[in-house]
Amino acid sequence: MRVLVTGGAGFIGSHSVEALLAAGAQVVVLDNFSAGKRANLPQADGRLAVVEGDIRDPGAIARAIDGATHVLHLAAQISVRASVDDPANSCAQNVLGFVNVLDAARRAGVKRVAYASSAAVYGTPRELPLTESSPTGPISPYGLEKLVDEQYAALFLELYGLPTLGLRYFNVYGPRQDPRSQYAGVISRFADAIAANGALTIFGDGRQTRDFVFVRDIARANVAALRSDRTGFANIGTGTSVTLLELVDALERVSGHKADRRFAGAVAGDIRDSAMRPTRMLEIVGDAVPTSLDAGLAALLAAR
Repeated sequence: MRVLVTGGAGFIGSHSVEALLAAGAQVVVLDNFSAGKRANLPQADGRLAVVEGDIRDPGAIARAIDGATHVLHLAAQISVRASVDDPANSCAQNVLGFVNVLDAARRAGVKRVAYASSAAVYGTPRELPLTESSPTGPISPYGLEKLVDEQYAALFLELYGLPTLGLRYFNVYGPRQDPRSQYAGVISRFADAIAANGALTIFGDGRQTRDFVFVRDIARANVAALRSDRTGFANIGTGTSVTLLELVDALERVSGHKADRRFAGAVAGDIRDSAMRPTRMLEIVGDAVPTSLDAGLAALLAAR
């Protein structure tokens, strides 16, 4: 495979680039470096090329996609809060940028596109665990944008025969996730606080549940999605949810430090519970055992 990875210098992107190179692929990264970092990428690898550009620029995509056989599309505006504050800018990146990538892929004769969708398409779950047939109901522009992306992908398959597979990631964590960013995951923020012997602020009662999935498992799923012949979309998680209090317990266990737990009021609009069933994911990635929470947290803390 010769793979174009949009957003390849970012958190999920850089781990996916490493996984693709380890699998023997040639990789071209397209990134505008608004969030991604060149330091995240492997250095001096002759099978990796980097193009600085933006997915809102069709010319930049055309330059980067030349010769590609596959596309892994990860570039996005990923902040739910930013999508609420500036929906037009978020849409320009997450919908128009996505359509630009799809259009370039079909013009270039790319064999397959795998792309980042999100569990945010479900909004407040009406049933648990979530399956791919569960009702969708986004409660943010970001979630709506990802759902619209899935509809565009399905249309490109129908109109142009471009095979696409959307990956509905659940709560991703791991090394290179910036705890200082406005959209950092709760694990990254908690790990940063524990490393600094600071207080952990838990919003609500801490009994909210989430499916936390390690970033290298996400990268493995991305590679498998490019190799698969499946189309449509698939939930990507572990199939096991934990409460935030259980998460803090695990961080304390792995780090050997007790945390100063402080509680604050629940965040308005925060989803109480989330859980997924990995049936379709296992059809794509096989029977690989997901990284345990303790092992993933240990890797995250070791990388700090």
